[in-house]
Amino acid sequence: MRQTFSKDERLRSHRMISKLFAEGSTFFIKPFRITWMKQSQEIPSLLPIQVMMSVPKYNFRKAVQRNLIRRRMKEAYRLNKHTVYSHLDEKGHHLVLCITYTAKEIVSFDLIQEKIILLLQRLSEENEKVSG
Repeated sequence: MRQTFSKDERLRSHRMISKLFAEGSTFFIKPFRITWMKQSQEIPSLLPIQVMMSVPKYNFRKAVQRNLIRRRMKEAYRLNKHTVYSHLDEKGHHLVLCITYTAKEIVSFDLIQEKIILLLQRLSEENEKVSG
């Protein structure tokens, strides 16, 4: 699997984003809040996951800081997404996901990567619970 983060993998549909926050499930792994839901079959997607990453403006007023955190999150996700992709490809499931950074300070890339790995593992477990 290529370790890329293409435009197709990004969640861009306003309708899907609002549906995600209205109907999705949430869990926390500090410093992240993860909102996710299974994607309906009426909107076909070739990729197992579409993801959106968010850093709230009320925690980091400067765009430079928000962009730094978002870049670190994207890089950690890009390097470790294969773990959950292989699991979802086997089952044929499709997920929509929003990862929100909730800490009030900037943390190192190593910590972000460690937590992204944990949240991807937990996402696989949560998906197993829901799908039976």
